[in-house]
Amino acid sequence: MRKFIAGAALAALVSTALSTGAAAQTMQLRPDQQAYFGLYKELVETNTTVTNGSCSLAAERMETRLKAAGYTDADITMFSTPEHPKDGGLVAVLPGTSKSLKPMLLLAHIDVVEAKREDWVRDPFKLIEEDGFYYARGTVDDKAMASIFTDTMIRLKQQGYKPKRTIKLALTCGEETSGAFNGAEWLSKNRPDLIDAAFALNEGGGGRTDGHGHLMVQTLQVGEKAYQDFSLTTTNPGGHSSQPVRANAIYELSEALLKVRDHEFPVEFNDVTRAFFLKAGAMRKDETGAAMVALANNPADAAALAVVDKDKMLHSMLRTTCVATLVDAGHALNALPQRAEANVNCRMFPGRTSEETMAALEQAIGDPGVKIEMRVKDKPVAKSPPLDPAIVDPVEKLAAKYFPGVPVLPTMSTGATDGVYLEAIGIPVYGVPSIWVEPDGNGIHGLNERVEAKALYTARDYLFDLTKALAK
Repeated sequence: MRKFIAGAALAALVSTALSTGAAAQTMQLRPDQQAYFGLYKELVETNTTVTNGSCSLAAERMETRLKAAGYTDADITMFSTPEHPKDGGLVAVLPGTSKSLKPMLLLAHIDVVEAKREDWVRDPFKLIEEDGFYYARGTVDDKAMASIFTDTMIRLKQQGYKPKRTIKLALTCGEETSGAFNGAEWLSKNRPDLIDAAFALNEGGGGRTDGHGHLMVQTLQVGEKAYQDFSLTTTNPGGHSSQPVRANAIYELSEALLKVRDHEFPVEFNDVTRAFFLKAGAMRKDETGAAMVALANNPADAAALAVVDKDKMLHSMLRTTCVATLVDAGHALNALPQRAEANVNCRMFPGRTSEETMAALEQAIGDPGVKIEMRVKDKPVAKSPPLDPAIVDPVEKLAAKYFPGVPVLPTMSTGATDGVYLEAIGIPVYGVPSIWVEPDGNGIHGLNERVEAKALYTARDYLFDLTKALAK
């Protein structure tokens, strides 16, 4: 679930923008890029939705390409479970020469969000190039990174490259569907030895343009919120609708949801979000920028908070958030409801647990008649990795080469990725700069997903060099 920075927080960064050179014609590809495009196209055109697709098939196709490059059976582990035979993945290993350096891990999910042909302008599972863009489901999220990381492993093998640090690749399924079989979670719990690493590179970072062909910013995701859904349920004996009474399951649930709407979790900062507010705020020359800096220096500054909270992304970055997303109530048009249920989706600030979030909801609602339950038990607590110079410095140095003049901002994702499962077993995960997207998000999770070809090939070169720099 690739995340991109949105909202007014970055609107003032255009002055440092880099032209992306978006052009309405087919790119002239180098031979190595042509080889990569074949891999990318095959992966994108393999349907990996949770309903009709197969991640196992996609992983098998990537295994075939890895073996053609020289990897052996001993270097590749295919995994799945009998209960979920189509939700498999793979782990591949390029051994390092050092006995003391722990491995690094390249993590990417290969499942995609559902896409219906009747809703799309083009076939969502056929890669189509138009006006300098590639269109199809997964062209960005996350088959761009999955294909680049697989291609990186292939290129390193073909070049006979001997890294000091062992490089591992994990292609997993289940990131896009909460409650489904999740490969990263399964590996973390059942085969942590396969993915054991000093750190991992993942989705979550990336670039943002102004929508007019200028790259404004690249981000380095360092930490994320944890995802949890809660069901809120009210019940009532019901009765005939011709004789209504005040006690009504729908009304009781509605009152509870309004209290959820009005509840604000307390403001919190960690090292990453403070660095983001200070750096991004200083780049701005407006009221919001000044407020961001002031709030980072003094979280109790109510006036600064009032300004910052006008931006929904900044508001969410500062705290745990909970919001109603689904409602199901009643059983007949002419009867009083006997049951009403709502889903409340919470994104919990790093370090906050599902239990304390549920307790906060119970206190805010203040009605014992509203039953609150977690939809998924044993969710890991989100942990923020450190702003490690050994990671940050190469990220920024290579960004200066491939995205000259464009700032790299450390940020915490307000969404969620598979990184939360790795961080739960002690592997710091970094969402590295990569592909840039437009302000509309390029149709990620929506219709007509697309990626600018130049963004894809620039990210490929950047991530290849970054992998080598971190594996030295």
